[in-house]
Amino acid sequence: MKNLSSAEIRSAFLTYFEKRGHQIVPSSSLVPGNDPTLLFTNAGMVQFKNVFLGEEKRSYTMATSSQRCVRAGGKHNDLENVGYTARHHTFFEMLGNFSFGEYFKRDAIKYAWDFLVEELGIPAEKLWVTVFDEDTEAADIWLNEVGVDADRLSRIGAKDNFWSMGETGPCGPCSEIFYDHGEQVAGGPPGTPEEDGDRYVEIWNLVFMQYDRNDKGELTPLPKPSVDTGMGLERVAAVLQGVHNNYDIELFKSLIKNAARLTGTKDTSHTSLRVLVDHIRSCAFLIVDGVQPSNEGRGYVLRRIIRRAIRHGYKLDMKEVFFHKLVQPLVEQMGSAYPELTEKADMVSNILLKEEQRFAETLEQGMKLLQDGTQSLKDKLITGETAFKLYDTYGFPVDLTADYARENGLTVDFDGFEKAMDAQRERARSASSFSADGPDLPHLTQATEFIGYESLQAESKLEAIYKNGEQSSTICEGESGYLVLDKTPFYAESGGQAGDHGQITTPTAIFDVIDVQKKADAYFHIGQVSKGEFKSKQVVRAVVDKNNRQATASNHSATHLLHAALRKVLGEHVTQKGSLVEASRLRFDFSHFEPITAAQLQEIERLVNAQIRFNEEVQTQVTDQETAIANGAMALFGEKYGDKVRVLKMGEFSTELCGGTHVNRVGDIGLIKILSETGIASGVRRIEAIAGEGALSWVEQGDELLQKIAKVVKGNRESALEKVVQIQDKNKALEKELEQLKGQLATAASGDLQNQAVQIDGLNVLAANIEGADNKTLRDLVDQLKDKLGNAAVVLSTTQGEKITLIAGVSKNQTDRIKAGELVNSVALQVGGKGGGRADMAQAGGNDLAALEGALKSVPTWVEKKLTDAS
Repeated sequence: MKNLSSAEIRSAFLTYFEKRGHQIVPSSSLVPGNDPTLLFTNAGMVQFKNVFLGEEKRSYTMATSSQRCVRAGGKHNDLENVGYTARHHTFFEMLGNFSFGEYFKRDAIKYAWDFLVEELGIPAEKLWVTVFDEDTEAADIWLNEVGVDADRLSRIGAKDNFWSMGETGPCGPCSEIFYDHGEQVAGGPPGTPEEDGDRYVEIWNLVFMQYDRNDKGELTPLPKPSVDTGMGLERVAAVLQGVHNNYDIELFKSLIKNAARLTGTKDTSHTSLRVLVDHIRSCAFLIVDGVQPSNEGRGYVLRRIIRRAIRHGYKLDMKEVFFHKLVQPLVEQMGSAYPELTEKADMVSNILLKEEQRFAETLEQGMKLLQDGTQSLKDKLITGETAFKLYDTYGFPVDLTADYARENGLTVDFDGFEKAMDAQRERARSASSFSADGPDLPHLTQATEFIGYESLQAESKLEAIYKNGEQSSTICEGESGYLVLDKTPFYAESGGQAGDHGQITTPTAIFDVIDVQKKADAYFHIGQVSKGEFKSKQVVRAVVDKNNRQATASNHSATHLLHAALRKVLGEHVTQKGSLVEASRLRFDFSHFEPITAAQLQEIERLVNAQIRFNEEVQTQVTDQETAIANGAMALFGEKYGDKVRVLKMGEFSTELCGGTHVNRVGDIGLIKILSETGIASGVRRIEAIAGEGALSWVEQGDELLQKIAKVVKGNRESALEKVVQIQDKNKALEKELEQLKGQLATAASGDLQNQAVQIDGLNVLAANIEGADNKTLRDLVDQLKDKLGNAAVVLSTTQGEKITLIAGVSKNQTDRIKAGELVNSVALQVGGKGGGRADMAQAGGNDLAALEGALKSVPTWVEKKLTDAS
């Protein structure tokens, strides 16, 4: 058996299948670009999902990859087990080979066995095979063609050995290969009652996509059966390196050595070191793929993993920031296989450092609360309230509390925690959503040819009509629906760019297009018939609104220049996190850790406008993604690319992959104007801007407004600011003078009001309305009256329009007899309001002016009753 490093196994696997006609496909992002149901990429087949579904075609029919995977949130979550078991990881690499209708069970099985036994030298007697108990074909191949010992083959039911993509769709039996670590390890073969032991470890799973399951559960054979396989790199490395625990392979041993050095830990088998080296892998690669720590979605999972790592550092007596220092050792181990990790190492370190610093401020306080709160527990249960307080106040994800509980023989009331979380979500529910709903489009096998790069109009055939959610042969005046053409100049919404507007016409009918959406390869033109009738299969003329397209193109091209300028001014860590491009505006979201200064914004805008004035030609080229990236093109975050990509180049300033529509020359943009810069999430900023005609209109409106301001302040364009400052200074002086006069009036009024007080059981009670007073004057007057009256209970009111303001004051030595809040509410309830405050001072409001006089007159009676009841 060969003793190979992780890198050597990865290389051997990819080379083996490349020699057998498979296309080596780079690992896709950990953020799935084609499956909104997944939080993270958790298997090698994710990037090929649309190929297996028949919605996408590639230039190859066989592929192989080493896919980065994360299981740390949602349905696939191994986080709590990491560090405590031999094979659980938040981050792992899945080696896979795939056939899209090219070969099936026989070749897949023989490839797997040949690679393990012949290529890697694993003894056949150390391997154990499972098949789906109804899959006699696979069993026959294993037993009679490969020659596996019948005593080392298990037939297992659908629960473990039948795979499906979902409730419906492609599915099929599995065949798994296990490695036997030997009798010295507890556990039995798969399919036996002892299978949960660690002796037999699954290293390879072969999925045979053989059927299509409908909504009734019926299985129909697929016309082109396919193969999806996955072999865990870390598990195979453990086998070849003669160790039983994944954390003992060379890749982890090197990282653990560095983590031990950083934390000053001598025991390299410490559980916390394993947590650190696992978590640095998932954190680093998630950040590389565009995820930023935040309080929601993927960003929250990343934050949980970081904080769990920091907490384990705390267990190792690390009270200073350290976790970010593991990035460089990781680069040394995995940078050659994943160059993007090397390129973004500094950015990853900076983000981790800032997150460490943020959490360090509260970690020690939270740990003290946890330790103090659990020392005297009788039932060994950490309450949901305590777990929630740790989360809400100190940023402790509940799995950190669960970790602590496990280490100290305690349990956590997860139900109580979830109830507290639900209550908070209800209180703080917002309209924001992780994804936006779009129209529910039908699935069509036919494709629409897009000719919109070359032309804004086309003679087309109307392939399909949809209205009221159903396919129809006609659509008439006044009806809304979707039209599908065989070819179109209309751009469909994609990559943040809105769909085109325009018209589809015949000599007797007009369909106004307000949006265009794409599903698979079909373009759906969404709109309404404003004249006549359309019939399926007739010839139509499709014409894009030229002005709308030009304005949208100007804004889209401006986003590319903006992206490049941001990277030049702020740094190479800036990457796109999202965008919106319409005819009227552009919005650009990007990674950055702090607000942009006014000077930086000015420099960014200046750089973009300078490029516009240079008026370089906008060049496009279609090539493969690997070549494009090698030539300096930037792939945008979250964007899905096919085998062939469109490279958009604007001089030497900007080169990106983009399928959108753009101007012909950069100068066609005209002008860009940045309107705002804000933060929208932790580590994510947003710029809103306008370009082209919209930017020019904005400047003209601003100039017109400045001229109007200048006229109002009796100045000109140049002196307007100075005049406004003079007016402000004068207003401040007048406001100060007015404040002094109000104070003098309040003092005078207090003398007059003092005589209106009535004495009730040693308490001077006063209720009155003060016309024209503001809140501060009213409050000051209450304080003055309390001082002059001694033992006092005072209620004063004032009105402004339909609004009533009430302020009550009670001498502090009398608050045990009368509370200001209760006193003011006794009046407020009569005038349609309510209020509250301290025992000695409270405020309320109301709106029933007609009831105010009577409400004030009721104060002495209410006080007398209160004092009588109290005695």
